[in-house]
Amino acid sequence: MTAPIETTGSQAEAQPEAVLDGVEAKKIEGRSLGQIAWTRFKRDKVAVAGGVIVILLILVAVLSRPIQSMLGLDPNALDQDLIDANTSLPKGDFGGMSWDHPLGVEPKFGRDILARVLEGSWVSLVVAFGATILSNVIGVVLGLVAGYYGGRVDSIVSRLMDTFLAFPLLLFAIAISATLQGGAFGLEGLPLHISVLIFVIGFFNWPYMGRIVRGQTMALREREFIDASRGMGAGGPYILFKELLPNLVAPIVVYSTLLIPTNIIFEASLSFLGVGIQPPQASWGGMLNQATRYFQVDPQYMIVPGLAIFITVLAFNLLGDGLRDALDPRSR
Repeated sequence: MTAPIETTGSQAEAQPEAVLDGVEAKKIEGRSLGQIAWTRFKRDKVAVAGGVIVILLILVAVLSRPIQSMLGLDPNALDQDLIDANTSLPKGDFGGMSWDHPLGVEPKFGRDILARVLEGSWVSLVVAFGATILSNVIGVVLGLVAGYYGGRVDSIVSRLMDTFLAFPLLLFAIAISATLQGGAFGLEGLPLHISVLIFVIGFFNWPYMGRIVRGQTMALREREFIDASRGMGAGGPYILFKELLPNLVAPIVVYSTLLIPTNIIFEASLSFLGVGIQPPQASWGGMLNQATRYFQVDPQYMIVPGLAIFITVLAFNLLGDGLRDALDPRSR
């Protein structure tokens, strides 16, 4: 056997310093789940681009009226001087595009297309966000209750979801919207149309959110922290909204981001069919409806609102996909 190597006191004291040398130069810091998700999200350049476009669209919608005032635009101002009396088409090339009317003017009426696209932006986003909030409130509450309590409660809520999903939603929305066009609930005109669209779209879309929340709740209710809450005497409402709901924020945010573009298309579809936003109020779907009469001779009028819908929906979908990957890496 070899004899153990003896070390002097100075060498023994120097060794830990050598091992720990440079530790203070770079401190190790813990990161929260939010910081980790943000780091993942920033790596996805496509999702970041979608998020930037979404922010710009929201700013444009919120500031649409000030932007119109600053540019001297009026979405309902008729300018017959820009329309050819014989053909009802805008004078000039590309739908009457000019410095005063960068996106051209409408056939027959001569209204500025840029002003009407700006005006229609806030209508679409208000309806989409309002309907999404309504769907989330109903779907999250019923999904939590069904997933946590199970049994008969789950059966009743699940059958209710199946019933709503079996409705021919578009036909039902057309019927309700057409019935309430004149006036209802003390509302009329644009406030009534927006309220009806938010109710119809939001109320009949909640089962999708409800199913997601129900499934996630059923997976979480057997976790240790829920058992600990029960053991400490916590009641059902406390567990639902203080323990389970905070752990469901990620899927709710992701699905909401993906639901907004669906609601935008739904609102545009109803306005296109004539049972949504009514003229002279500008809406992207209503502009497409009017453009169908002129698309062969004036395609500019159809391209602009169509691109507005396409870019908005695409941006929200890219943002939603990026958030899903950032908040749940297993979904990749």
